[in-house]
Amino acid sequence: MFTSRSLKSRLLLGLAITWFLVVSLMLAMSWQLGKTMVHATNVSHLRYEATLLADEVTQEVVMRIQALERLRETIGSTEDPDWISYQLRQSDSLLPWFDGIVVANSEGVVVADWPAVVGRVGLNTADLEYFAMLRGSRRPYVSEPFVGRASGVPIVLISVPRFTEQGDFDGFIGGVLKLDSGGLFNRLAKVRLGDSGFAGVATASGKILYHPDSKLVNVAVPDKRMNSLLDLALDGWEGDGVGKLLNGQMALQSYAQVWPANWIVGLYLPLEQAQWPLTNFIRQLWWLWVALALFTLPLLLWMLGRVLSPLRQLEKQIGEVGLGHRETVSLATNMRELQQVARTFNRVENERQLLLGDLQEREAFLDSVLNAAPQGMFVANIHGDITYMNPALLEMLGIAADMPMELWLKQVHSDDIEGARDMWLHSLHTGSDFVRQLRFLRSDEELLWLDIHARVVTLSQDGHTLGLVGVVKDITERREQEALQRWEAEHDPLTGLLNRRGFERRLEEAFADFQKTSTPSALLLFDLDHFKPINDEGGHALGDEMLRRIAQVVAWEVRRSDHVARQGGDEFGVLLPSCTLSQARRIAESLRQAVREISVTHQGKEYLVTLSIGVTTFNEADGSVANVLARADAGSYKAKGLGRDGVVVNMTDTNYEAVE
Repeated sequence: MFTSRSLKSRLLLGLAITWFLVVSLMLAMSWQLGKTMVHATNVSHLRYEATLLADEVTQEVVMRIQALERLRETIGSTEDPDWISYQLRQSDSLLPWFDGIVVANSEGVVVADWPAVVGRVGLNTADLEYFAMLRGSRRPYVSEPFVGRASGVPIVLISVPRFTEQGDFDGFIGGVLKLDSGGLFNRLAKVRLGDSGFAGVATASGKILYHPDSKLVNVAVPDKRMNSLLDLALDGWEGDGVGKLLNGQMALQSYAQVWPANWIVGLYLPLEQAQWPLTNFIRQLWWLWVALALFTLPLLLWMLGRVLSPLRQLEKQIGEVGLGHRETVSLATNMRELQQVARTFNRVENERQLLLGDLQEREAFLDSVLNAAPQGMFVANIHGDITYMNPALLEMLGIAADMPMELWLKQVHSDDIEGARDMWLHSLHTGSDFVRQLRFLRSDEELLWLDIHARVVTLSQDGHTLGLVGVVKDITERREQEALQRWEAEHDPLTGLLNRRGFERRLEEAFADFQKTSTPSALLLFDLDHFKPINDEGGHALGDEMLRRIAQVVAWEVRRSDHVARQGGDEFGVLLPSCTLSQARRIAESLRQAVREISVTHQGKEYLVTLSIGVTTFNEADGSVANVLARADAGSYKAKGLGRDGVVVNMTDTNYEAVE
């Protein structure tokens, strides 16, 4: 047996630890590299599958729309229910694509269906969302999922509008798709991603259309706090990443859009399943290394016993020198290597003692200088540990002189500590100056901005580094003033919203992003109807109060990622990044409704305002943001011309697509 104080045991322990660290490092590197490769491979596969599935679903939807349009041409503009029913019976070829076909007149009443379902003919759909969309857009539309009043099962309706010979809206032809059976989503049911991977489909409004668990069909998707990737996909994003599933598992996820139907296709592969082959391989490799270590360590023990026996005396004497029991090492041995080690050790120890005496003198002089300095100053040793702070610095930081360094370092702001540590180590290794600005939280919760400049101190004779000396300045007031100036440059002082300059900068950034990645964004421009009487009769103070209230309500109604600006007077703008036209229309309508409820009172008279909102989105024909601004502005003027208090969607420079 040998004790842990022997050199032999320490070397053996060191070899064992080194072996363990090397093995652990290799396994860790293998794990990280393998995990990266597995992640990249699986993500690439999911991305391909998601895109493929989305394209297939898109094609299926488009083909069904085209089939309904052909049926519309066959039926023509007749209003005869018998003729329409006859034509539906002759269209049995459509039944493999739909679970049923219905035809409604211009009032939204179902006049014919096939196959016939009791109670379906005569249903009034005028109050349903898909009828309003068809009548307003006059284009094919895929409805939100709903429970059929006649069938009692969750369905979606793919519809095309009918028109009279004069081109007026004359009802619709709709294809019924049941969500609790195969049909459109048969391909997704056959997707196999290992044992527990699966595919799902949801609407952009957040309703589940397809899921392997049929109980979740027509249920709202999880809250965005649970799955932020899905929340992004609902806003029109396509991509992949790692997120949480309903059962709490982390999973690889990939999303693609079905644009004609405004649906999202998602593929999900649990991380545990994706990494299982790698985990099994690392486990087997670990046991192989353990077996090899158990075989190798006894052999190393025997070899060390033979090689290290002459070193025991050297170990003992070096320990005595370290404790101050002797000044030099003296070995009685014929081994030239050990004699050389002893001579080298004695020479280095003598130089160290001389340097230590010189260093103590320098430290005494430096202490007197630093104590008298009015600025915050510190001293650090060659390892980078701060060994001294003068009274001015201790007072500035609000810490005690005996407070351990590891404790007050925790008061450095978490966003600044890593960068400062890297620069500090770089200065120690290269001898360059340390210059850094960082935040420090005093014990009394006051946040300071500190400017630190430290310089490496070296001996002129041989360039030996003694440590660092640094100066610390409190620049909190200067930083706060600079931050305030930056904020004021891009914000309206009355409402706190962005001003024209800040809004145009963000608009340019969003437009540049659209040109690179085709990320959809929308723009709302509006001014206030009936605002002039408030200023004229109540004065500018009353007008300013109205502007502040409107700014607050608009900021509440939009998303946190949106940008709201007061561009001057009573003109406002809202930039909606990553936003589709339908979402922008809903947001504009909610703004219009919310502002109608705002009022101010002066001398017993209540003043109200309304909004005339122009809505547009970026498109490929835009050469600059000026084109987008012009369309939105034209939409706003059009809304005023139509009687004010309205929303106008303007997608081209000459055509107003929809007016609400």
